[in-house]
This record gives sequence, structure tokens and C-alpha cells, in this order.
Amino acid sequence: MKPTPQFLLVDANVLPEVFTKVCNAKRLLALGQAKSASEAARMAGISRSAFYKYKDSVYMQGGGLSDNIVTISAILIDKPGVLSVLIGELYKRGANVLTINQNIPVDGVAPVSVSIRTDMLTAGIDHIITEFKEIPGVVDVKRISG
Repeated sequence: MKPTPQFLLVDANVLPEVFTKVCNAKRLLALGQAKSASEAARMAGISRSAFYKYKDSVYMQGGGLSDNIVTISAILIDKPGVLSVLIGELYKRGANVLTINQNIPVDGVAPVSVSIRTDMLTAGIDHIITEFKEIPGVVDVKRISG
């Protein structure tokens, strides 16, 4: 029977460099910058065997990512393009959209929730939400988490 994994959060600066290189190789693969594990390992400066030895055990920590995630809820009129305008405005303000969940419209409106990463926003989220209430087709917008 396989033991339950135990996790530690350790500053990468005190670990052997191979661990950060494995994470780099995994990132190269995920981004499509490396076509194979062998190529990713070579690009990261580690052996293929080191990559395979640690790839399922080493992960980059989010770096406080959850502190930078906000979910907003909006009620949109059921018209083509309203959600697209809202998402476009988020993009213009530096938000990174993580999830979008739009329900089926009922009585001419559709509830939508959008989770965004806010670490690159050009304005405060509360100010942005106030501005979004002025977008044609947006009935209401509010912050529900983050």
C-alpha cells in the first residue's frame, strides 16, 4: 500500500537546483515550448532521468495566487455580445480571466460569474465593478469573493 504523501512548503533557495529545473521543464512542456520530456529536460539543464525522478513530486507554489483572485457575479441581458464586452473590458484593465460560468437565460437575463486574477489590474476592483454597471446590457455586477 502506497503511503499518503506529506507536503512541505520550502523556500526554493535552500533546495538543490534540480527541483527548480524540474519545475521549469514541466512549465516548458505545459507551454508547448518543448515537444517532449527529453527536450524539456535538456532545455532546463537537467538529465531526463532527473526529470522523471521528480516530475510527479515537485510543484511550484502559487506565490499567494489565491490572494489575487476575485469572483464577480453579473446579471446580463440576453443579447449577443454583452458578455463579450464585459470580458473585453476586464482584459483592457489587466485582468486575467480564470473561469467564466454563464447560466441559461431566464426571463431575458443570464447570471454570470467570472473569476479573475487581479495582480495586474490598472484600477481597483471596486472601481471597475462600478464602471461595469454602466455597460449597456449589464443589469447588475457585484463582487462575491476575493
